Amino acid sequence: MPIEPHLVRALPLFADLDDDAIGRICALATEVELPASAVLIERNQPASGLFVLVDGTVEVETRAGEVTLGPGDIVGELGLLADAQRSARVCATTPVRCIAIARGDFDALLEAEPRIAVPLLRTLARRLLDST
Repeated sequence: MPIEPHLVRALPLFADLDDDAIGRICALATEVELPASAVLIERNQPASGLFVLVDGTVEVETRAGEVTLGPGDIVGELGLLADAQRSARVCATTPVRCIAIARGDFDALLEAEPRIAVPLLRTLARRLLDST
């Protein structure tokens, strides 16, 4: 079932995109629902995609400590951008609904819609500041 455009547009990462870009995201993304305690990302595994949280919360376990993230937050982007294995474990603390975008699709999306890079870089910078 295709993802609804209003769902994508409500996410901060995609809020500034035009209708054509939102349509591309809807076509390539997958909506995923997971129960509480499900593992979204496991440390040291290949980075195969990213998740943008729509509903629910996750606990991100990094070497620096634990962080709780919720609706609008992104997980899994660092491994994609660094072309590296996963550096954190991400576990649902409540039932979670998210949008998943595979590595290849995300790479193509960044090339087609470079405006996505700005909020993504802000997210990464905030995480770096929080971990120091």
